[in-house]
Amino acid sequence: MSEIPGPRSRALRARLAMQESRNVTYLADDFPVFWESASRATVTDVDGNRYIDLTAAFGVAAVGHANPAVAAALAEQAQRLIHGMGDVHPTEVRVHLLERLAQIVPRGLERTFLATTGSEAIEAAMKTAILATGKSEFAAFAGAYHGLSLGALALCGIEKFRQPFAAALPRKPLLLGFPHATMPVGDALDAARATLKAHESVAALFVEPIQARGGCIVPPHGYLRGLRAICEELGVLLVFDEIYTGFGRTGEWFACNYESVMPDLFCIGKAMGGGFPISALVGTAAAMDAWPASSGEALHTSTYLGNPLGCAAAIATIEQIERLGLPARAKRLGSELAPRLTAIAQTRGVVDVRGRGLMWGIELRDPAHAERAVRAALGRGVIVLQAGPRGEVLSVTPPLVIPENELERGMAALRDAISQSF
Repeated sequence: MSEIPGPRSRALRARLAMQESRNVTYLADDFPVFWESASRATVTDVDGNRYIDLTAAFGVAAVGHANPAVAAALAEQAQRLIHGMGDVHPTEVRVHLLERLAQIVPRGLERTFLATTGSEAIEAAMKTAILATGKSEFAAFAGAYHGLSLGALALCGIEKFRQPFAAALPRKPLLLGFPHATMPVGDALDAARATLKAHESVAALFVEPIQARGGCIVPPHGYLRGLRAICEELGVLLVFDEIYTGFGRTGEWFACNYESVMPDLFCIGKAMGGGFPISALVGTAAAMDAWPASSGEALHTSTYLGNPLGCAAAIATIEQIERLGLPARAKRLGSELAPRLTAIAQTRGVVDVRGRGLMWGIELRDPAHAERAVRAALGRGVIVLQAGPRGEVLSVTPPLVIPENELERGMAALRDAISQSF
C-alpha cells in the first residue's frame, strides 16, 4: 500500500476542486481517496491501495461490486437496446421486471411505477397519496431521510438538509418521534396516534422500518404493525421507505417482513439495480388506481422511466439475491457479529451499538469522534460512513456477499480506529 491518500488521489483532488461544485465532495489533505475499481467487497483506489468496503457504497452493492451476473446482463442488454421510450413505447424487459418485483414485494402490492432514484420514488408516493386521499399534508419522523430533492424535503427529519430551502417549502413537515427498540411499544404508538389524530389533513405517513441515515435506529417490535392499525383507523396511507433496508439488507427480503406488515405504498431502490440507478414505487391497487388511465400524456413520468439497462440489472440482481440466499446470509452474519459488536460497545467513547442483519450503527459520543474514526479506518484500509442527525454514528452496511474473513478483519480494524480516534 502507498500512503493514504496516495499521490494520484491527491492530484485528482486538486483537479476536482477546480471543476466540481464545491458542495458535492468533501476535500481535505487526508481525504478522500479516488476509486478506480471494485470487486465484491474490495475497493481499489487509483494508487493501488485496497480497502474493505463496510458501506456497500451507500448500501447499493448488496450483491457485491461489479457482480459478474449483473455486469453480464448490462453488457448483453447494451448490445440490443440501451434506451426505450419511457411511457410511450415500452420494452419487454420492463414487463419482466414488473413481474419479478410482484413476486418479491409484500403480497397485496399490485401496481408499480418505475423510477431512477430514491427521491423520485418518494415523490411519486407523495403524489399518489394526494390523489388517493384528497389531502395534501404529510407526516414523517424526526431523523428521517427520504432524499434531498425539493419535494422529498417536505418529509425531511434532519434539519440541516431542509433549513437552507425552508422558504421554498409550503410548510414544515409534521414529524413524529422515532422510538428506539428499548421504548415501550404502547407508549410510542400512543404518541403517534395522538399526533396524527390532531392533524386531519395528513394524507400519508412515511416511515423507514429501520432509520438508516438517521443513525440505524431499530424501533420496538410491534411498532410497524401498530402504525398500520393507526393509519387504517385515521384514514392515512402508510408508506414504507425501504430504499436502504430492502433487498436482503436486514436479514429478510424487506425489513417490514419481520412484522408481516403490508403498507399502502412501498418505495425501493439503492440495491435494486446492483449498482445501476433504478428505483420503484409499488402500491396496492386501491391506492395506485387513484391515478387515471393514461390518455397519451402521463401526469407523472420521466425520460428514463423503465430504462432497459436498469431493468436488466434489476432482474439480474434479484436472481443473484435468490441464488446466493443473501437475506438468510445477512441474518446469519448479523448474529455472528454479535460478539464483536458487544466488544465494540465496551470501547471508550461508544454510546450504543444497534442494528439487524448487515445494517448496524455504532453511536459515538460526538460527531468529531466519529469523523476521526472514519479517517483512522481509511488509513487502516477500511471504508466506513458517518450517519445520524449530527454525524455521531458510524454506519456499517457491507455488501451482503462480503467474505467472512474480510468482515472480521474490517470490524477489528474499525474497533482499533474508534479507540485511536478518542
